[in-house]
Amino acid sequence: MPKSTTHKLCQTLDLSLANNNILEESAFPLKVPTDFLQQIQQGDENDPLLKQVLPVKEELIVSEGFKQDPVGDLLKNPTPSLIHKYHGRVLLIASPKCDIHCRYCFRRHFPYQEHSNQRHWQTSIQTITKDESIHEVILSGGDPMSLQENRLISLIEDIEKIPHIKTLRIHSRTPIVAPSKAPQNLLLNWAQKTRLNKVLVVHCNHKNELSSKTAELLSLYKNSGFHLLNQSVLLKEINDDAKTLTALSHALFEQGVMPYYLHQLDKVEGASHFEVSDKKALEIMTEIRQKLPGYLVPKLVREIAGEANKTALF
Repeated sequence: MPKSTTHKLCQTLDLSLANNNILEESAFPLKVPTDFLQQIQQGDENDPLLKQVLPVKEELIVSEGFKQDPVGDLLKNPTPSLIHKYHGRVLLIASPKCDIHCRYCFRRHFPYQEHSNQRHWQTSIQTITKDESIHEVILSGGDPMSLQENRLISLIEDIEKIPHIKTLRIHSRTPIVAPSKAPQNLLLNWAQKTRLNKVLVVHCNHKNELSSKTAELLSLYKNSGFHLLNQSVLLKEINDDAKTLTALSHALFEQGVMPYYLHQLDKVEGASHFEVSDKKALEIMTEIRQKLPGYLVPKLVREIAGEANKTALF
């Protein structure tokens, strides 16, 4: 079910169509991959995975401080498809699409049609080649793993040719939400031969997103030399308690993934109903610290537009 109407999603999951809070139409369309859909509990309107993808009327609320470009991407966008905010690293928008539409996505309003066309890749590669202070390229999007695998490898090989690039980092939700579609053969073959350090940062918010399919896929990536990290977003009534986040860290570790970041919500227009206060976030982190070994405790951070690095909150 790559794409669906809200009505069809509710029918598939045996949910009440009389729910007056459901948003039937949205400029940010519903998109749920089959693998993720199968992890949602039938008939449960409070399922933590469902809440991440179901459009609701709270998205129409205009909230103070919530913007279309909450982290200032467009302020640090010197070349179309290239975002240069942090020293030594650049982020390349490799794809305008994702395999899932998360309702809290901080790039839900990003003008991909202007910044992620593949014709911009060569200009971005030229920009990176000229700047020897850059040692790491981060592929993001959209989702770089939503690209056709041969296109992804072509881009990666162009990056690999730049002598001063030491690390390739891929940020992707695809291995978690759509493991059946994630790149394997070409990517794994490249990974086993490359000179580059390889980091894959997946995005998982709740242990129920993990399955035997994700375990098998992540094992393949790890065995091919990828360092596997996870970033989550702290989301109201989805994962905003220590028990849920502790279970997530354990489940990730069982699948070979280290907890990395727990993000406070980026204040993107349409997502204010997901916000968790800093006070509650700090209380949760204090409890997590008491329950987990230090290596399984993610860093609680916020990204602030214009800052030279993420801001640690705990």
